[in-house]
Amino acid sequence: MQLSQVIGLKQEMVAQPQQILRSELIQTPLLQLEARFQQEFEQNPLLEIADERELDQVQPEGETLESNAVKEAKENSEDRDAKDAESEEREPDWEAFFDDQEDARADDRRMYKSNQSLAEAVEIPQADVQTLGEDLIEQLRMDKFTDKQMVIGEYIVGSLDVRGYLDAPLDLIAGLTESSREEVETVLHSIQRYEPAGVAARDLRECLLIQLEVRKKQDEPAYLILRDHFDEFVNRRFEPIASALGITPQDVQRAFEVIATLNPRPGEGVIDEKTNYILPDLVVEIIQHDEDEEPEFAVMLNDGNIPSFYVNDELKKLILKRNSDKEAREFAMRKAESARWFINAIMQRRTTMLRTMRAIVERQKPWFLTGRDADLKPMILQDIAEDISMDISTISRVSREKYVQTPYGVRELKFFFNDKMTMESGDDVSTRAIKEKLKEIIAEENKMKPLSDQAIADQLKTFGYEIARRTVQKYREQLNIPVKRLRRQV
Repeated sequence: MQLSQVIGLKQEMVAQPQQILRSELIQTPLLQLEARFQQEFEQNPLLEIADERELDQVQPEGETLESNAVKEAKENSEDRDAKDAESEEREPDWEAFFDDQEDARADDRRMYKSNQSLAEAVEIPQADVQTLGEDLIEQLRMDKFTDKQMVIGEYIVGSLDVRGYLDAPLDLIAGLTESSREEVETVLHSIQRYEPAGVAARDLRECLLIQLEVRKKQDEPAYLILRDHFDEFVNRRFEPIASALGITPQDVQRAFEVIATLNPRPGEGVIDEKTNYILPDLVVEIIQHDEDEEPEFAVMLNDGNIPSFYVNDELKKLILKRNSDKEAREFAMRKAESARWFINAIMQRRTTMLRTMRAIVERQKPWFLTGRDADLKPMILQDIAEDISMDISTISRVSREKYVQTPYGVRELKFFFNDKMTMESGDDVSTRAIKEKLKEIIAEENKMKPLSDQAIADQLKTFGYEIARRTVQKYREQLNIPVKRLRRQV
């Protein structure tokens, strides 16, 4: 048997640590970025947090984030990238690096002043990080429970799913807490009536009934319908319910309206820390909107609780002094290299997010002037990538789980991206505009005789939207609009 060796060349893309770090930070939402900052500061003694008083000492230069501060930061980042490539095989030019960081530190001061000026006119919300579980535990402690009942309560709170429903059998909790089922039910009964009422329910029916009990509506039709005629309620069978309760179909309709005010998912948006609050990564404000002039927008990066930072002066001196202790200097250089990558990645994140947001605003000006979804233009990731000469994968990372505060509320960046459809007139229209028209048609339909998906498709055609019944069904489901039968009223 003969063995042969073949020597050949092949090209292979290998991501460098710097590139990996940049990609990681660009796609990281603000709340996770704050945690990432904390981790970096704890691990790298070379980084120091700038005192806010120091930033206040610098006089503002009348800049906004639309101007020099970010442009200079971008140039610094690009210069550093070039220097990195040239000195790949030798020790970095630490003097140049530290000089760059002094420039970046000055940029941070100007950015801080600019953000302060804009923040006076724009209220940037800060997160309340208390979860529903923590809130329930506080309410539990205010109750007159024994130590054993407190343990049971903590197990119940820890067994809630994202909807706020109890996701563990009572027998299992009883076994884990060495309690009886009756003891668990006693604690559960109390928790279910905490705020928000209906939390820790075991199903939808129990969740809604508890909310009506808290409102003291046990004798009203809404409570009786949920308790005794739940199947008829789910299928909106007005006449059988009216006959069974001895009331009119109109009374049933009013009871349905009461039930519609209840919360079927009391834990949604508060159980999961990720959805407990939305902290916008960016802020967009209209700063000029006259009929005779082109509208202008201010785009600001919301750094939240992320502090300004710089390189520790003592370790900087240790690195620049080449005859210092070899082991200590090598340690400082390793940390300096890590700091260099981290600072470059942060600056690139800031620049990329601002450039992306400005490009979105430029393409979606009609929406930013009116806030109407019908004014959204067709736009895909590739459009923005071409506008700012970046890779589409970078735009995808920037828009992932990022939010922007606008004059019309907080929106996810993905909200502004939507496919297009060509109308009979030849004009392109966004799918979101079609959905808005679909919502209008359903809002204006005869509630006693709701429209079928085909009838909605026929009406959309009269507005120039040539879409099939199945597409109407898909859009309706995406908008969480129920089927014809469940929309019927009397």
